[in-house]
Amino acid sequence: MTINEAISRIEQRIPMHQAESYDNVGLLCGNPAREMSGILICHDVLENVVEEAIEKKINFIVTFHPIIFNGLKSITGKNYVERSVLKALENTIAIYAIHTAFDNDFFGVNFGICEKLGLKDQKILLPKSGNLKSLEVYVPTDHTEKLKEALFAAGAGNIGFYDECSFTLSGKGTFRPLEGSVPFSGTQNVRENADEQMVTVIFEHYKRNRIIAAMKAAHPYEEVAYKIVSLDNENQYSGLGRFGDLDKEMEEKDFLSFVKDKFGLQMIRHSPSNNKKIKRVGVIGGSGASGIKAALAHKCDAYLTGDVKYHDFFQNEGQMLICDIGHFESEQFVVQQLFELLSEIFPKFAISKSVEKTNPVNYFL
Repeated sequence: MTINEAISRIEQRIPMHQAESYDNVGLLCGNPAREMSGILICHDVLENVVEEAIEKKINFIVTFHPIIFNGLKSITGKNYVERSVLKALENTIAIYAIHTAFDNDFFGVNFGICEKLGLKDQKILLPKSGNLKSLEVYVPTDHTEKLKEALFAAGAGNIGFYDECSFTLSGKGTFRPLEGSVPFSGTQNVRENADEQMVTVIFEHYKRNRIIAAMKAAHPYEEVAYKIVSLDNENQYSGLGRFGDLDKEMEEKDFLSFVKDKFGLQMIRHSPSNNKKIKRVGVIGGSGASGIKAALAHKCDAYLTGDVKYHDFFQNEGQMLICDIGHFESEQFVVQQLFELLSEIFPKFAISKSVEKTNPVNYFL
């Protein structure tokens, strides 16, 4: 299996189109046509991780955080980023980053955090909007099912944990074939009346090209009448963060001890105590101060994330316990999640978790 074929399989499960626009995800370096010898999963690609891949004779590193960003203009080895990339290239190792594509995935980073906390009735904290489209296409009645099958096979009609979702209306269509046409039915220069149905399906924008291609290939008409509409609907199955409810509410002190134990923390920075019992908890792995207002709107009693700045703590308005548990600490389960996922996708390939520690933060207590 080539690296490119492996990437294709990964992206069927975690589409890169889910990533944030600023992010640098996907294949960062390496030859996609090279045969894959195995996969090494890590949180950050540092030199010691590349060395580990070399020792294990693995030529494909799947990392959570990207190491190359748009500002990189040369690779000469002058800093830790360039040294890591240069070492990978010199040893024919490809690096693939997954980052916010997995942050936004329904079963991604924040799902893992919520599962660790045992939260029930989980929902997306900041659902994506503007990435849903509606397709309306008109088709002869006796070709409706064939067309729907083609649309479904291309990925249209998927809504959360349901697929093959559509709506059909029956009606009368008219058309007049002109000179130069090769009509499916009817006669040139004569207006025709046809029994047609309007099929409506919803799809995510990144599927557009393949859905349109499938529609045209399955449609009997020479000229297909269709319309695509952008929807403002929120996608409740894709977006940053998550929130859910504990089985039983806790006192603040007990909740902080619970979180400290679950995440193996030495300390937790948090907003002042308001003596409010904790039941609903919101989370965003990594740097998530941007989700504070959404957590308040969803009536969360506590909010867990990393990289909270001084002024961010004032946003709780005395209504919610804001907990900074650390950037790495909040994402610490990602490597295990990716290991389990990739082991399912590639059951016959060697999948390894990096043993190297990449967390740059230590504490003196």
